[in-house]
Amino acid sequence: MKNIFITGIAISFTLLSACTKLDVNVESEYVKENFPTTPDGFIAASGPIYTQLSGGYAVDYWRMQELSTDEAIIPARGGNYVDGGVYAQLHRHSWTKDHTTVKNVWSWAFGGVNTCNRILALFEKAPDSDSKPLAMAEARAMRALYYFYLMDLYGKVPIITTFGNPTPPEQSTREEVFNFIEKELKDVLPLLRRERGQVTYSKPTAWFAFTLLEKMYLNSMVYTGKPRYNEVVAMADSILTGSKYVLDDNYTSIFMPDNGPAIMETIFAIPYDGYVIKGNQFSRFGLHPNLVVKYSLPFRPSIAMSTIGSFYDKFNLTGDVRNNTWLEGPQFNPDGAPIMITTTNKGLNDKYTGSEPTKEIKWQLTFSKTMTLRVDTTMDIGNDELAKASGVRSIKYYPDKNTEPSERNSNNDVPVFRLADVMLMKAEAILRGAAPTAVKGELQDADVLVNKIRTRAHAPLVSGINLSGLLEERAREFAWEAWRRNDMIRFGVFESAWGFKSDANILHRIYPIPVDEITLNPKLVQNPGY
Repeated sequence: MKNIFITGIAISFTLLSACTKLDVNVESEYVKENFPTTPDGFIAASGPIYTQLSGGYAVDYWRMQELSTDEAIIPARGGNYVDGGVYAQLHRHSWTKDHTTVKNVWSWAFGGVNTCNRILALFEKAPDSDSKPLAMAEARAMRALYYFYLMDLYGKVPIITTFGNPTPPEQSTREEVFNFIEKELKDVLPLLRRERGQVTYSKPTAWFAFTLLEKMYLNSMVYTGKPRYNEVVAMADSILTGSKYVLDDNYTSIFMPDNGPAIMETIFAIPYDGYVIKGNQFSRFGLHPNLVVKYSLPFRPSIAMSTIGSFYDKFNLTGDVRNNTWLEGPQFNPDGAPIMITTTNKGLNDKYTGSEPTKEIKWQLTFSKTMTLRVDTTMDIGNDELAKASGVRSIKYYPDKNTEPSERNSNNDVPVFRLADVMLMKAEAILRGAAPTAVKGELQDADVLVNKIRTRAHAPLVSGINLSGLLEERAREFAWEAWRRNDMIRFGVFESAWGFKSDANILHRIYPIPVDEITLNPKLVQNPGY
């Protein structure tokens, strides 16, 4: 799949290279003889839509969704990773309208919208062919996905469907954006493919559209103030009765460096390649330098990112394989030897007050779920060896021994939609009032659906699960998959305290519109509270 994706990128760059020549009339670059007419031609021309997605998803977008929750944190460590306070502000919900990541993600998502509009304008001019309707439907579906991210993060945003219009666009309400996305997906559904496999793995299919609609309907109370729980179940059943996807027996395989179309539950994923499709840097930022031997890494990871102890405590079910996606406690190399760090008494603990601060000692690397704040203003937890090992580390996106060593980009594809989410969204909708339905003769209530997930995880089965328990299950199943903020807002707990965060301002459920965008477009009105 990655080879196909990379080939499409290469072709698309070739086709677009003429746009960099200042002495060429761009309007003349596409004429009747070279407009895309074949499947390969349309794939090549649509490549920028997907490179835009991969370029920002696993770093800036992921950080906005996850660092603002209890799932992930980047504390300062002895002055390192302060970076102007951007990570502390995400954690503490103290971001402002000029926050760097808030601006970057707005530009990334609207860059995706603009790219889709540009590609659609090209496709509209192309001669009719058997491939054209599908190509246009896929571009519209991807534009809908970008708009979903914008609606979820910023609320009221402009709806732009044309390319190159110099007139500043009007701002739409959140409900209007919701309705636009819904209509787009319903319009293109009959045209999208229903196959699953190598070719459709990273492309929008009918199953992609059903899943995105299910996600929207589940959050409809947040986005529009109107419950749509029966539609959640209907969208889920459209997928479950289609029989294209099944839960993979091995949970950890879903996120391994060699994952891909062979994963039978991934409905839509973003392919990453350490050398060509860059952007997966979970191992770069979220491990520890002394794990190089343990995972045969060709680079030294940083210690920046970890999770919060209270979130890690949710991984407490006996036998649950999802517990193994974290590193906590003493660490050992594959041969069983403890991972030892040579340091000094003071280097281990800079609060050491004994008589031998410079005495050389050896200390076994031990990750602790406890973080102790030392400098409140910068959210700094210190930089001695104990502080470096503070915070539980995630290996869900399993460390890749074939990571590209200079920029440290890994090869793990990142799933966006998977069957487990389809099931748990249906379970939640039933708990919120939708009627259980039968799929292939099996009546599926919330317990039945959750127990499918529990069985795969080798965790104890449930009986009488409630909404609180379902939120806990979603935390265990989808940790670090960029859904936690969305879940916490829907469950009304985004304002709770965790880690070093105490802010309870309900207005922070929506991010501010970047101040630069309002300067450029005076039709934009800032979100309340900013």
